[in-house]
Amino acid sequence: MRPHRARSRAVSLVLAATTASLVLAGCSDDPATPAGTAAPTTSATPSPTPTAEPAPEPRETWPLTGLKLERGKSSARKHPVMVLKMDNTSSSAPQRGLGSADLVVEELVEGGLTRLAAFFYSDIPGTVGPVRSMRSSDIGIVQPVDGAMVTSGAAPITIRRIQGAGIRFFGEGSRGFFRDSSRSAPYNLFTDMSETTELVRTKKAQRPADYLPWGARRKLPRGRPATSLSASFSYAHTTTWTYEGTTYRNVNTHAAADDQFLADTVLVLRVPVGDAGYRDPAGNPVPETELEGQGEALLLHRGRVVTARWSKASLGSTIELRAGGEKLVVPRGNTWIELVPEATGSVTVG
Repeated sequence: MRPHRARSRAVSLVLAATTASLVLAGCSDDPATPAGTAAPTTSATPSPTPTAEPAPEPRETWPLTGLKLERGKSSARKHPVMVLKMDNTSSSAPQRGLGSADLVVEELVEGGLTRLAAFFYSDIPGTVGPVRSMRSSDIGIVQPVDGAMVTSGAAPITIRRIQGAGIRFFGEGSRGFFRDSSRSAPYNLFTDMSETTELVRTKKAQRPADYLPWGARRKLPRGRPATSLSASFSYAHTTTWTYEGTTYRNVNTHAAADDQFLADTVLVLRVPVGDAGYRDPAGNPVPETELEGQGEALLLHRGRVVTARWSKASLGSTIELRAGGEKLVVPRGNTWIELVPEATGSVTVG
């Protein structure tokens, strides 16, 4: 009888263990889930979609050089572009202020000589000069950026035309002007440009149009080597440039040694020249550069030259350039523009 009872007890223990395991299998890990009920399926929480970084704001550029400002800085100013007419003969030496100019335009005047239109905007210097008179040629030079002119004066016919073009100008007697007693007239008139600029200061800052079609240097056609330039305006004057590492230097400049304009780019425009309709005190006919229409152009940059064509729809329009049928950009930086007469002038590149 003992063996039978022992076997029956063993069977009872096996059944009890089996029942307990079934009960445990029917229970959920979640104490709130009734026994025998399937546990709810839990899906994985999706990772948040990374937010794209906002594109940085484009950097503004200076209108007379195309150079970029620091991000967040504005190139709008509470004054217009200031354009000073400067003598460009040996009697003007030493010229002051050219080293602070953003851009310079050289134009033909009577007697086969030249005069400079020095543009100031990103930096308004102190003493600049010698200041000389303006010409009707300046309308096409200054009007595209609605500049204000600083001048010693002009002939009555020129004043009427400048006023008719809506160009503001300031002459001797205006704020900032003074005579340098160490020099002889008429080469002794100077101005403190920072003072003269106060005459046209505005409450709201504005940015003028770009003077040239600025762009990156890499977009410039390769061109051919050019380490020197001679721009002859007449039998009486030739401006000579030489390439020195990264910039072009005016070899026969009249600027002070510590105040020279070093050009990143020299842009030569062959232009028609007419008669302004009057003569100077010495009896010379006064020429008028006609900066509208179209003509040949040469762009010198980084030791190379690109042959191009320029066009300007009107005196107040900006200059456009094309090379090989494509639009041509001017590399960002300081530019000197030579307005060489197409009929009587000549250009030699070496």
